[in-house]
Amino acid sequence: MTQLFLPLCVACLALVFTSAAPPPTTQTAEVAIPDRCDGIEFDAITPDEQGKQLFFKDGFLWKGFRGPAQRVAESFSGIGHVDAAFRMHREDRTEDHDHVYLFQDEMVFRYFNQTLQDGFPKKVEQEFPGVPCHLDAAVECPKGECSADSVLFFKGSEVHHYDVATQTVKKKEWPEVPPCTSVLRWMEHYYCFQGNNFTRFHPVTGLVVGAYPKDARAYFMTCPNFGHGSGDHKLPLCSEVKLDAITSDDAGKTYFFTGPSYMRLDTSRDGKHAFPVTRMWPEVAGGVDAVFSYQDKMYFIKGDQVFIYLSGAHYSLIEGYPKTLQEELGVQGPVDAAFACPGDHTAHIIQGDQMKDVDLSATPRTVTKATTLRHAKVDSALCGPDGLKLFVGSSYYEYTATSELGAGQVERMPSPITPSMMACRRD
Repeated sequence: MTQLFLPLCVACLALVFTSAAPPPTTQTAEVAIPDRCDGIEFDAITPDEQGKQLFFKDGFLWKGFRGPAQRVAESFSGIGHVDAAFRMHREDRTEDHDHVYLFQDEMVFRYFNQTLQDGFPKKVEQEFPGVPCHLDAAVECPKGECSADSVLFFKGSEVHHYDVATQTVKKKEWPEVPPCTSVLRWMEHYYCFQGNNFTRFHPVTGLVVGAYPKDARAYFMTCPNFGHGSGDHKLPLCSEVKLDAITSDDAGKTYFFTGPSYMRLDTSRDGKHAFPVTRMWPEVAGGVDAVFSYQDKMYFIKGDQVFIYLSGAHYSLIEGYPKTLQEELGVQGPVDAAFACPGDHTAHIIQGDQMKDVDLSATPRTVTKATTLRHAKVDSALCGPDGLKLFVGSSYYEYTATSELGAGQVERMPSPITPSMMACRRD
């Protein structure tokens, strides 16, 4: 590895504290509270320990995607303006994991529950060897999204990829990514902010896919007349929700699909938000009929085709797919719902009031059992450690095992979909 020689940042520690607030004067000018809907340029963005996104600008911060600004000093003592920020991901070291790092000039401050930790602030070089000071931006990159738990530090056109465990740095230049004034990791995606615009990029390759830049006010905050922040935008009524498909992968990520959109349901720390299906699974356009997960793979059924993706932070379509339903699962379409239970090798394919069991461990795959259901129509189904749920319209039915689904079994009472389950509002 090429050793990096970086100039040491020289400054008196006392300057850090005097820069956190102006010296006392007999007349102190009032500083105008910024409005992020004016299209401002953020100095830094990071989630806190609870997952709430913090947006920093000129000694002020916003907590979350809506609400007014407050002074940084009200939440983080000892620091004024913030140049860069990130939340550490390091589950093997509880003394570091979920701590928030704020950077100011040559110094770095570490907080937990908004309390400055002993021994801080420190010189950047002291805490992160090989990383330059006067940073523009920083962002965590957990293992699975990067090859190891890492931090990406941005300065000018350079990206310094810092391996947390080995404390080694690799310097990169990503021509497709503009110079970032702040960087946000949200829902396993990475966003470079420049001015009031942002560009989504891959954290390993720096590749940019799609039409960028885009205006942050339409996506990451609530602003009148801007996209998701528009005053005309409302969540659907829970009584109007209809799920086309729902599944949980082996990593515990739960997705539901409706029309051309999907949403993660296990992201309470990041909030619930809908995205186009093609954003994560680009080959599947226009919605899906059914989805199920099996052995680190996700099966998408659309029409008479099956798309199989390898699970992970970035899903990848297996070579040779899509294939026909008949070729892959031994059934003819259409399919209303499908599910597979954890640790089981059976895919349960629901068509009308019929459920067909397919042995996924056999080659070729054929139907091994057919069951007549007590439900005439099922929209989607999810099987997990806590049992089985069948979704019909805006309601769901709970069962403990597939053996309870037959037409002759005890009838279950439906439960309504609620706002705590997914993004919808009560009637």
